[in-house]
Amino acid sequence: MARLVADELRLALGQNFVIDNKPGGSARIGAELVAAAPADGYTLLVTTNTSHSANPHLFKKLSYDPIRDFAPVGGIMHIPVIVVVNPKLPVNSLQELIDYSRARPGKVSYGYGNSIGQVTGAAFAKAAGLDVIATPYKSSPQAMTDLLGEQISYAVTDMAAGQALVKSGKLRALAVSSEKRSSIMPELATMAETPALAGFELIAWVAMFAPAGTPTEIVNRLSTEVRRALAKPEIREKIAGFAADVTPSTPEQLAGFVRAQLVIWGKRIKDAGIEPE
Repeated sequence: MARLVADELRLALGQNFVIDNKPGGSARIGAELVAAAPADGYTLLVTTNTSHSANPHLFKKLSYDPIRDFAPVGGIMHIPVIVVVNPKLPVNSLQELIDYSRARPGKVSYGYGNSIGQVTGAAFAKAAGLDVIATPYKSSPQAMTDLLGEQISYAVTDMAAGQALVKSGKLRALAVSSEKRSSIMPELATMAETPALAGFELIAWVAMFAPAGTPTEIVNRLSTEVRRALAKPEIREKIAGFAADVTPSTPEQLAGFVRAQLVIWGKRIKDAGIEPE
């Protein structure tokens, strides 16, 4: 996603954009680097809910503040999160999975490979009153592999990691965690449509930020060009290929969104009983 946006910005602004991947630390490494970078518009952060919504509640200490240390540039996309099972499991809906798990306390396991899967999975289990075993993986594809091999009962994953397996019939999707049904798989019910989970919502998202203090004119120019790029049909088609929904926004809209998501994630993490490390 970062490369796609960078290519569009290069064409629009006539400047080279270098992608510097900073994996590890649940996105803390990349966020820390940008938070400490000069506020001149030459260092930007394309990140997800992990660094700006989840980490403040998952770690006792962070060397950055998701609100204070960044200047929002614009939203890019939302990634639906889905609950998937191996078709061999005798469940065809989220309610049936709940009933199946309740009948087998302590024997049903689920997998996840990132923070959105961790928090959504724990919040789902808590809200539904399930006694299930959480199994962490280094990445979502690894969780999908074990689900295919029946090493776990179900998985909570971003749609990008599970969509192809669902479409091929190798996995069965039961629900999506967004407030509304996803345009990518509109036939898939939301988790909130299950009575025990009324009002449930949690999404993964991607957005761009600059270091706090970056001049407003630079932030606004970058934001305008990002929104122009996201309006192009060919770009929207590519994002749809990531199993994501395009969500362009102004800096002001992104600022409000990040603040709201910080509260939502905090509540879900607390309600799920996840202790900060």
